Amino acid sequence: MPKSQLKKSNHDKVPGKHAVNNKPLVEESGASGCASFSQRDTKGQREEGNMANLDVILQELREFRQENSEQLRDIREDINKTKNRIDEAEERIAEAEERLESVEGAVSELLKLQTHMEARLTDQEGRSRRDNIRIHGVCEGAEENSPSVIYFVETLLKENLDLPPFSDLKIERAHQALGTKPPADAPPRSIVVKFASHRTKEEIIKTAWQKQGFVYQERKVNLDHDYSPEVLKKRKEYVEAKRVLREKNIRFQTPFPAKLRVFFQDGTRIYGSAEEATKDMAAKGLPVVFKPPETWVERIKRLSWSAVSRGRETETPASRTGFKEKLETFRRSERL
Repeated sequence: MPKSQLKKSNHDKVPGKHAVNNKPLVEESGASGCASFSQRDTKGQREEGNMANLDVILQELREFRQENSEQLRDIREDINKTKNRIDEAEERIAEAEERLESVEGAVSELLKLQTHMEARLTDQEGRSRRDNIRIHGVCEGAEENSPSVIYFVETLLKENLDLPPFSDLKIERAHQALGTKPPADAPPRSIVVKFASHRTKEEIIKTAWQKQGFVYQERKVNLDHDYSPEVLKKRKEYVEAKRVLREKNIRFQTPFPAKLRVFFQDGTRIYGSAEEATKDMAAKGLPVVFKPPETWVERIKRLSWSAVSRGRETETPASRTGFKEKLETFRRSERL
């Protein structure tokens, strides 16, 4: 076969890429164009979706910012209201503390006056009882067979103290001590006797003390002064103090004028008051037997609920820091 025919046949079988009008070449270019168009459409849709999402996000951010602004505005208003209420509370607390300090000062003055009046009242009560004696140990109901208690007491004293039978004891009143009748196994109540003459009363009680009492109906009967309850309490403490010190081989007495003489093992010492003796004995490690009376400051601390609840037992109104000063100190420490 000639070469020209062979080349022609080859060109007919295998379509060349350089043939512009060749049909397969046209079809391939059309497919690639469609693909590029679809890619551009997808990209555009993506961009439109992203823009829509951005708009939604921006809208949500605007709404969130607006909500935050409204909430912050409400918080500022609440803070301002709270600050105003705190300032008002600070002022009222400061005023209350000032009034409390003034009230405590007034109460302290009243307690001073009350202590003074109690001492005066105890003294007046003791003076009103100076003409009285108490007879301890007489059985309950022993005066039932007598015409009166006065007659029973006169007979009792004349017979047991060896007094003249026709002597006038000048008894104004006589009665048993006030109170309910004790049980049969309890000590009987005492009999209070008031004399019209203080001299007669002193003679009778002196005679009874010299005889160290007497026995009536198989019971020991003693006579003593008619002391007030406060004095009886002090006498009880005094007796208890003597008992405790006696166990420590220590004796004491109260010579005239009113001082306290204590006999220690290493010597004797005289104190000006029971409080002085108490402090010295406490320093030596001895038991405290003399209880001094409660002062007005101690009474305020005991009766003041605020002092006890806040632990301010050792704090006095003069050394107390005001509420405003404490608050200002706290704020300065917070700033630092």
